[in-house]
Amino acid sequence: MTKRRDFIKKSVLGTAGIAIGGMGFSARSYSSISGANERINLAVIGIRGQGGGHINTWLSLKENRNVFLKTICDTDEQFFAERSKPILEKNGVKPVTEWDMQKVFADKEIHAVSIATPNHWHALATIWACQAGKHVYVEKPASHNIFEGRKMIEASRKYNVRVQTGTQNRSIRNVMAAMKFLHDGGIGEVFMAKGNCYKPRDSYGIAKDTTPPATLHYDRWLGPAPYRPYNEKRLHYNWHWVWDTGNGDTGNQGPHQFDIARWGLNKNEHPVSVFSMGGIFGIDPAECAQETPNTQTSLFKYADGKILEFETRGRYTNGESSLDIRIGNTFYGTEGYLELDGDTWKAFRKREKEPFAGSGMGEKKPAETGYLAAPGGADHYANFIDAIRSGKNETLTADITEGHLSSSLPILANISYRLGRELKFLGDYEKFADDPEADMMLTRAYRKPYVIGDEV
Repeated sequence: MTKRRDFIKKSVLGTAGIAIGGMGFSARSYSSISGANERINLAVIGIRGQGGGHINTWLSLKENRNVFLKTICDTDEQFFAERSKPILEKNGVKPVTEWDMQKVFADKEIHAVSIATPNHWHALATIWACQAGKHVYVEKPASHNIFEGRKMIEASRKYNVRVQTGTQNRSIRNVMAAMKFLHDGGIGEVFMAKGNCYKPRDSYGIAKDTTPPATLHYDRWLGPAPYRPYNEKRLHYNWHWVWDTGNGDTGNQGPHQFDIARWGLNKNEHPVSVFSMGGIFGIDPAECAQETPNTQTSLFKYADGKILEFETRGRYTNGESSLDIRIGNTFYGTEGYLELDGDTWKAFRKREKEPFAGSGMGEKKPAETGYLAAPGGADHYANFIDAIRSGKNETLTADITEGHLSSSLPILANISYRLGRELKFLGDYEKFADDPEADMMLTRAYRKPYVIGDEV
């Protein structure tokens, strides 16, 4: 087994200290970068759901960062007409449409790809893109299993391309300020972090296996996953709740808050243990195709004893904390605690009832930092473009190594949940301690020809 710790430390070197000032370039410095004025041509792979957001965001950066959305790609061609409309309106020309991502990677005019496929395709699509010399923006979770995440890092480094994970909080200024506040000792030593994912979801029912629609290239959609007959309840969006293709809500919404929790704890390493439990409540499994739990509690411990707790509630629930957090984080320190909901945060000292620090309480406004602002909500995507132009992984706020470490947390939780026991993890080796059954779940049996091998 190859030791991972040194590799991890080298990979995150520089990124942990980015804080606010390193998020991007000022207008003056931006124009001085070699190639800064050259257009970057993009392709979006996976255009339904989150892919629509990718399309709109890249279009918003057309003038701001001189990007051009040339191509859209999806295994289901029924979405091409709808997704092409805003591109035609913005660019004045129709986009190229492809169902085969390999043709996108073969296009020498494409500099970067934006991947919003189902989770089981994230890693292989990223690796193929790296091998073709394309920079990659890939949605969270970075990978479907831990083996894949490591291979994505190796591909990024081997082919010297930038790979950004879609954990957008890394580029939100108020969140960055909150993390700096924690790291500077604002509430003393942070010993525990909690993440919330409270999203009530109803049953989406069941259906019989049928023939795939003519617009869908079903074999390609399955890709690395085992073959199953086509079933509409296992495809569009519902794939999140099937183990072959998704990671449940713990691995869907969860990676954003897992990432913030790990960031606040300042942990650039894997935990040493995990225990997760839960189930499907309020929904009859016989009347719903869902396999993943809708209620799940996960506990992680790090080598120094610090704790990360994550809770997924998929039924009716209250929020938590004074901010009524449903999707967010809370941090506990020796001198107080901090609540974070979206880009709003408050810090409380000891037993005091009123916050003594927080968003809007004295920090600089974005206009004062000199950063070349991106249109609303586009900073994380703009950061990716800035990193392509800088040629440095350190420019990225969510380099693939960060994505791998954070995505590994829900993956480890799901392994513990499925096996029904606490697991000891050897982070240096990315293996479990004396547990061959659990080790088998760190990867998957890949369906040929969609294989991720040891060598990328």
